[in-house]
Amino acid sequence: MTKVAVVFADGCEEVEGLSVVDVLRRLNIDCDMVGLDKKEIDGDHHILLTCDKVVDDSLLDYDLVAFPGGRTGALNLRNNKKLADLMIQRNKAGKWDAAMCAAPIALGHYGLLEGANYTCYPGFEKQIEEECPNGHFSTGITVVDQEHKIITSRGPATAWAYAYTIARTLGHDTSDLEKGMLYDYLAKNINASL
Repeated sequence: MTKVAVVFADGCEEVEGLSVVDVLRRLNIDCDMVGLDKKEIDGDHHILLTCDKVVDDSLLDYDLVAFPGGRTGALNLRNNKKLADLMIQRNKAGKWDAAMCAAPIALGHYGLLEGANYTCYPGFEKQIEEECPNGHFSTGITVVDQEHKIITSRGPATAWAYAYTIARTLGHDTSDLEKGMLYDYLAKNINASL
């Protein structure tokens, strides 16, 4: 059975993490909400989140670990040595990881974007380029780097695309859920409504 962890830190962009949890749980994918250093997390917009557990060595057992963005949350993820060590071990073991919005700065700081294709919230690519000069920035909504096993996405409005991309990358069919949640309708009609 596929297992995913979404790591939440104080100051995270709530919608970017909860969209992943929501989509994966609707698909019956085992998805844990993991607090960076405590179970109770205060999001960037002061939405209080109660996580299932706190970061520990079990992070190595997940098929994919996902990070939501939010500037403060991303910095908290970036600056946590225990998390950095675990993510580097995951990368060496060939595990999938994902980050969106500002959170790719954490993956960049850990050295995981060196040589990888990625995207992030506009402007954060400059910070990533300082630590991973051989990374390849793209403006795509979501970017999947199969070689480096990294999934990235742009920002709050791309959270659903991020969530569905994670599920599909892990081998799950999302078509029925996309129809049921009207995601397919949104994808086909968004330009007409703007």
